[in-house]
Amino acid sequence: MNSISSKKSSNLTGTMIIPGDKSISHRALIIGSNVTGKITINNLLESEDVLSTANALQKLGVSVNKNSDNKWEVYGNGIGNLYGSGHTLDMGNSGTSTRLLMGLVAGSDIEATFIGDDSLSKRPMKRIILPLSKTGALVDNLNNGLLPIKIKGSEIPLPLTYESPISSAQVKSSILLTGLSSLGNTIIIEPTLSRDHTERMLKYLGAEIITTQLTNLKWQIELKGMPKLNALDINIPSDPSSASFPIVSAIMTPNSKVKVVNVCVNELRIGLYKTLIEMGANIEFSNKRKVNGEHLADITAYSSELNGIIVPKERAASMIDEYPILAIAAIKAKGDTIMEGIEELRYKETDRIRAICQGLQKVGVEIMDTKDSMIIHGKGPSAILNGNIEVNSNLDHRIAMCFLCLGLTTEKPIIVNDTDTINSSFPNFLEKMNEIGFKLNYL
Repeated sequence: MNSISSKKSSNLTGTMIIPGDKSISHRALIIGSNVTGKITINNLLESEDVLSTANALQKLGVSVNKNSDNKWEVYGNGIGNLYGSGHTLDMGNSGTSTRLLMGLVAGSDIEATFIGDDSLSKRPMKRIILPLSKTGALVDNLNNGLLPIKIKGSEIPLPLTYESPISSAQVKSSILLTGLSSLGNTIIIEPTLSRDHTERMLKYLGAEIITTQLTNLKWQIELKGMPKLNALDINIPSDPSSASFPIVSAIMTPNSKVKVVNVCVNELRIGLYKTLIEMGANIEFSNKRKVNGEHLADITAYSSELNGIIVPKERAASMIDEYPILAIAAIKAKGDTIMEGIEELRYKETDRIRAICQGLQKVGVEIMDTKDSMIIHGKGPSAILNGNIEVNSNLDHRIAMCFLCLGLTTEKPIIVNDTDTINSSFPNFLEKMNEIGFKLNYL
């Protein structure tokens, strides 16, 4: 596994094209497999996680390939029409692939066993298999909600009304994918509205799906079963989570101006950017537009002085993957930055709260944590951080990238080990970031 050194830098400048959005890339492949006919996908994220999705779909009888124009083509077999049985699907490190494909398999008359790497095998799946088992799918799990898990789907799954105890786009999407094959309506209720890429893509392709806020302020998503999905092409916007790394780096670094183009600015994905602006960051959104149901914009960030704030709990779902890089930004803020309602970070590729705390303490940052919170005592914009530390990625791509961004601000380099994991979401991270002024080197 490669290690990367990050050295102090200044004057980050340039315009960047960030890889395609990971969440939308997964869904384009999976939902595309339910159309009848061919869809063409432009700007698919060719990361390890997304390729795991493509490989699994191929095993399930779906034709997925990259054409000569570097676009991806999916030849859908129609709703519920997966083929073969007894497949073992190796999902690598991709939790999104695993949970969404479990829903797809549960709505088809086939059987598949899901396995993954050491990290994925420690991540909780009960939240998925519990509702899926209520649709008629048979779930064989002898490992208390952890992989490996065998699912035998139902040719005609029962229509499900399910109130989720947590707001999770993966839980919601998995149930909706099963519900496509149902003869009735599938209803999901969640405490706050989670990412809605699945709903947007289904609606774009022709499904009847309605989202409603209830009188108790919970949210209801209702899908009419057996929709006719149209074979329409899909353009993948740039990933706002990946864009957060150059954006935050520009904010922290003197004399910087960085522009990232074609970024997904779905309202349920831009919590980080709202938070940074509230902290005092100079961020501009331009060229706003809508493409196949998703909102896009170009984002420009300038060097800024930040103030610590209390991040609203209700914002967590819209920025759960961005708390690690927010923690890095908070070091340069005046005062405390308080992040609450973030227990979900404990159950990602690694315990991200623990990993952030361990890394920041190494560079002399005061940080406190509870089961579901972090408080970072900001050192202010002129703080001097020594650096000269090594950090383990814990096989977590976001932990690796955020500490490489921290190396911009330390007097001596920061070395991050096991950086190959970055390829799961941001291929060519080193080359892309060096183009705007980073000093990253393989060791």
